[in-house]
Parts: sequence; structure tokens; C-alpha cells
Amino acid sequence: MLVWERPEPPDRPTPAPLSRDLIVRAAIRLADADGLDAVSLRKVAAALDVGPMRLYGYIATKEELLDLMVDAVYAEIRPAGDGWREVLGSLAESVRKAAHRHEWLADLLGGRPQLGPNTMAGGEAVLAAMDGVGLDTVVPAVAAVNAYVTGAVRREITERRAERSSGMDQRQWQAAFGPYLERTFATGRFPALATMVRDGPHLDADQTFRIGLDFVLDGIAARVSKRVQ
Repeated sequence: MLVWERPEPPDRPTPAPLSRDLIVRAAIRLADADGLDAVSLRKVAAALDVGPMRLYGYIATKEELLDLMVDAVYAEIRPAGDGWREVLGSLAESVRKAAHRHEWLADLLGGRPQLGPNTMAGGEAVLAAMDGVGLDTVVPAVAAVNAYVTGAVRREITERRAERSSGMDQRQWQAAFGPYLERTFATGRFPALATMVRDGPHLDADQTFRIGLDFVLDGIAARVSKRVQ
């Protein structure tokens, strides 16, 4: 029986109250502070001041705990809007904001579908907004948006981590590596790259994300329009 269906043990107020919700919230606090490496059943038990064996009545494995953590964050993600484009855009923006609040979420996005109630509620909202669009369009369209968001969010979080580990923000990194690029471009071997770096738009993270998302949504809109004709 999956954790979503398995009942919790009867409440025992002593020596300390415990529930799946308390366990998950403690795990999220650990992950928010120090990443997923800081999360284990033993460390969560220590944070709650209970013995590790007590947790196994509520959660059988670390994988279950991670699933519960992701689903708890998805309670913060509520796609909304009028029409499928606004709802898909809302989903993308909400996932991005959640990952900025909980960087570890970027490490768990993608892969097999999450089956928790909050995650499924978000999926239901998206699919309901696309009612009337054929499933042969809906399925790849939603997959395309999810793939874009996963890739974009992971790139942003990787950049954040690189800034922390190197001690250099993006401008400082560019200043440090700029002379190397100028010497390399001076060889004439990379004219297209040189033009892009020198003359291309230099967008911030918000602009990059939203313009890229518009490209994806524009493509979906073109496909939906073609199907309607």
C-alpha cells in the first residue's frame, strides 16, 4: 500500500506528538537550510527529538519522505487563470517560485509522475483548463511545458549554487572570463558566438524564463489553432 493510502498510527501524545505532517515539515526545514543531503529519517527524528524507529510507523523509506516533501510543496502551487494558456503559464511560474523558495525541489523535478494529492490536484486544474483540446495535443503540450520548466529551473538553481560556491555573481564571473573570450574570439574561429556575446540581448533570469515560456506556449497555441481549423 502506497504512503498516500496507508493510515497513520494512532496518535501518541507522549513522549512527543508525531504525525506525517510534522515529519514532512521538519524534513523540509532541513532541506531548505542545507539541501537534500541534510535529510534522512535519522536526522529528521533528531530534529523532532524522537527516536528514529518511531518514524517508521509513519514513513517506511527515505523515498517516501521525499515524495511527501514534494507533494507538500505542491500545495503552494495552484495553477489558475482563464483559458489553458494562462493556466499553463501560471503553473510554470508557480513551480519556478516554489523552487526558488525550496531549492532542493529542482533536484526532484522530472522523472516519474508524482502521485500525491496536491500534485494531482494541480494536474487536474491544468487538464480541466484544456478541456475541448484533443488529448493528442494536450499530453505532449503539458509534457513540453513541464520539460521547459524543469530545465529552466534547474539551470537557475545551478547558477545560484555556482555563485555561492565560487563567491562570484554572474557579472563578476563574466568580468573574470571576459579577457579569455576576447582572445578566443580574436582568432576568428567562432564568429557566430562572438556576435551573440557582443551584440545579443543580455536578459536577466526573469526575462529569460518568461520569453522562453512564451516560445513554448506560442508553439502550443499554433498547434491548438491548427487542430481547431
